Amino acid sequence: MISFTGVVVNYFQLFGLEIQFTIDLTRLSTLYQTLQKKVHPDRFAHASSQEQMLAVKKSTLINDAYQTLKNPLKRAQYLLELRGVDMPSEQASFGDVSFLMRQMELREMLAEVKDADDIDSAVFEVSEVFEAEFQQLFSQLQTQLADNTSESNNLACDNLRKLKFYQKLHVELDKLEEQLLDD
Repeated sequence: MISFTGVVVNYFQLFGLEIQFTIDLTRLSTLYQTLQKKVHPDRFAHASSQEQMLAVKKSTLINDAYQTLKNPLKRAQYLLELRGVDMPSEQASFGDVSFLMRQMELREMLAEVKDADDIDSAVFEVSEVFEAEFQQLFSQLQTQLADNTSESNNLACDNLRKLKFYQKLHVELDKLEEQLLDD
């Protein structure tokens, strides 16, 4: 939550949405455009400098809220923070040894793409593995956030960290593919 002119602003409430993980992204986009039109700094071009500054702050807040809520992983993290879940840093080690082992296997898979005879096929296969495992964790995350118990929120926190790892792997795979295709 953000303090704005002395008032704490909840991103969900800012857009008039229920405080839950599943949201209507089309509605969010429409509400975003409506709110931005109301506070756009250009509408305050002839206002006092204080009113102009306030318009810029409101516009920035609305944009930040929109960027957070439209991205599922950012939305999950924000929701967990609203629920008071202590989010460990992404560098904190996992207690889940099997996931640590899986991370190593996935990194090896990624490294092997460079030496593949058919790079396109190798990239496709690795991407399919990453996506399947991401989706499985994402489904668990959705269920855990919907349950909204202390235990499910802590499990959701762990899965969110794992999902961020998969997201980074996907970015690395995309960069590797670009690099290999440029060579």
